Amino acid sequence: MRPYRVLRPFRASLRGKIAALAALTACLVAAAVGVLVHLWTAQDIRDRAEGQAVNAVYSAMDVYRRTGTLPDGAELDPPDLPAALRHPADGERHAAYDPRVEGNVGPSVWAAQRTGGPGSPVLAFRINTGPERYALRRLDVTMAVASLVALGLATPLAVYGAGLVARRLRQVSETAGRISAGDLDARTGPTGGHDEVAEIAATVDLMADSLGRRLRTERRFTADVAHELRTPVGGLLAAADLLPPGETEDLIRARVRDLRGLVEDLLEVSRLDAGAEQPLRTRVPLGAVVAEAVARTGLDTEVAVTEPAATVETDPRRLERIVGNLVGNAHRHGAGPVQVRVEGRTVVVRDHGHGFPDDLLLHGPRRFHTGAAERGSGHGLGLTIVLGQARLLGAELRLDNAPEGGAVATLLLPAGRPYPAEASVPD
Repeated sequence: MRPYRVLRPFRASLRGKIAALAALTACLVAAAVGVLVHLWTAQDIRDRAEGQAVNAVYSAMDVYRRTGTLPDGAELDPPDLPAALRHPADGERHAAYDPRVEGNVGPSVWAAQRTGGPGSPVLAFRINTGPERYALRRLDVTMAVASLVALGLATPLAVYGAGLVARRLRQVSETAGRISAGDLDARTGPTGGHDEVAEIAATVDLMADSLGRRLRTERRFTADVAHELRTPVGGLLAAADLLPPGETEDLIRARVRDLRGLVEDLLEVSRLDAGAEQPLRTRVPLGAVVAEAVARTGLDTEVAVTEPAATVETDPRRLERIVGNLVGNAHRHGAGPVQVRVEGRTVVVRDHGHGFPDDLLLHGPRRFHTGAAERGSGHGLGLTIVLGQARLLGAELRLDNAPEGGAVATLLLPAGRPYPAEASVPD
């Protein structure tokens, strides 16, 4: 039925989001580790090269001062010497980084020291960090490949882990949907684990227990009230028969009959709620049963049956009760003309009034709730009984408003075993 909306199943979107978040986290961690390793290695290469260059200048200066010759790699005032080292302080060794790359040489670290006093040549030594930089690039590639491999392994694990969480949440969602559809015995039960999902499942089960207790108390109260009122109402009706004829007697009898109808409706609702009713199914021509049910109401109603009339397997007494209530509801709360149309296994009852109120379409029929004021008066049990009887027959009831105005109630009977169209009601 349209007003009762089952929650949508928990889809894989959550699984995808968790997996994407895990993959993104892995990428960020890999990138952060890669950047840190790169920076640390680059700085270590530069620091070691600087130490080697300074030590080489120290050794070369000692050889130069003792022998007047330059060892391999040492140069006096080389043309490529960085500007920061061309005028070092007397007697002090200085180092500088040269980012230039020429062929296979570079980047480099230079160290320099003046050989004597002011104006004396500058002895310099150059450490080529090109091989180390090449090794660093290979390390970067290795880190990138390792990160991609780790990401490829982590993503399926994240999808699997997210699927476990999504599966448990789907259990909770399905249970909540069954409860909202009226199955008060639905429970999630243990979902595994002791996390937030387990807490949500336990909370939903506790909510269902509390809701079930309240509804059972309400139903028990309704049934008790109806049973207790049945005897005094019967006495009132018998007493009303003893009144002398007149306007007062007619008024009292009418009110007592209304009260008796209310009590009977309450009893019927309580039996439907308690599951005490069982349908007696038989083969019947749907068109004939509907036409007879409309005639029993005594209300001016148009009946149209599409030929050939379908034969269905159902409980004709309960079907007549449904059709009679729908027709009576249309006359009481809507406006004429009221039309009943039978097409196959579908019965459509339509009026031309203000239509069903939005609250009724959203939440479904509720006892003692008639909706908007323009729908007329009543105790609000008619559609509740119709819904209960339809569920008992396995039929689907849809309540809608026609685009051009008016309420439309559609009853779709379940498909049973195929029977010939000319089958008749058994004696």
